[in-house]
Amino acid sequence: MKITSFLVLVLFVLYITACEQKTSATMDEKIKTQLSIIDSLLRSADFSLEIAKAQDTAYYKGIGEPVPPFLSLQEDTATITKSAREEKIATNLAGFYALECGVGVLCNQTHEKPTAWLQRIVDEKADSASILLLNRFANATWKAGQPFRDLKRITRSTFTVASFLPEEEIKKDYHQVRTAATKLLASLAPVKDSSTEAQMQQLRSLLHSQPYAHEIAAFMDSVYYAVQQQAVPPFISATEDTAVIHKRVKDQKIATNLAGFYALECGLNYLVTTKKILPAEMLQSITANTISKADKELFSRFANATWKAGQPFRGLSRIERETFTPFYFLNEADIEKDWVQIKAAAATVLSKL
Repeated sequence: MKITSFLVLVLFVLYITACEQKTSATMDEKIKTQLSIIDSLLRSADFSLEIAKAQDTAYYKGIGEPVPPFLSLQEDTATITKSAREEKIATNLAGFYALECGVGVLCNQTHEKPTAWLQRIVDEKADSASILLLNRFANATWKAGQPFRDLKRITRSTFTVASFLPEEEIKKDYHQVRTAATKLLASLAPVKDSSTEAQMQQLRSLLHSQPYAHEIAAFMDSVYYAVQQQAVPPFISATEDTAVIHKRVKDQKIATNLAGFYALECGLNYLVTTKKILPAEMLQSITANTISKADKELFSRFANATWKAGQPFRGLSRIERETFTPFYFLNEADIEKDWVQIKAAAATVLSKL
């Protein structure tokens, strides 16, 4: 009788385990299916235009102003000139902004100073969870810059949801973060033993500095060539220093309004990966305002990162503005503007799922 009861118990446990494994496998498949849809949206020029219009509309509604046409007849065909020098700098700043915003999250979570986290990253002692977070920020800031360079760049195979990236590409992202950490740690050396407030003040000063933007961009570029075991060329050639690039106004307008989408997508991918929930479930919590305070803040920080990554492409002088600052110093009104963009992007993406 005891043996029979034991066998029944064993069979019951095996049955429950099998059911749990099946449920887990089904959930993983559902997550993958929804992420695949988002992946296709990322590389769609048509969707980029659609969501850029939605983001632009949300911005004007959010500040209580009439919504103008997304593109005037003139803007639809017009071109503008951009500085080749500034674009070269902007292209090499993504890792810096990813690091700054990612470390801001980690400092907020652990109540440690920025230099403590920078040292940990440089010494390769960051834990896997922190590395995952930093990689998502790196992916977000990189994505934000691509359509400014050329809208066609979003159609490339590497322009994908982060969890679909091959390991080699993920390592490249973290290398950018670690390279930026090496430079920033040295730059914060004078305030290494100071308070978090003092370190954040110094970081804000660096973020506002055009010379420092050039300096860290040049450093990022030189390390890239060194790792490839190639000769390091001058960061800005004599030709690039004065050259201009012609861009379509339409493409730049679209690029400007995609930051919220990329922030949503990368933040969503991070939370889906760590919490094992359906993307649609998280999107619904955003649109219904049932999202947790912690997750809402994380999305807002991703929005701050992608917004920052786009600013120097629009004009390097934009980094000198007061709102171009660590999230630590942002007021509620500025954070709410970012949240409006996240909500608008969530509603558009959810409609496709």
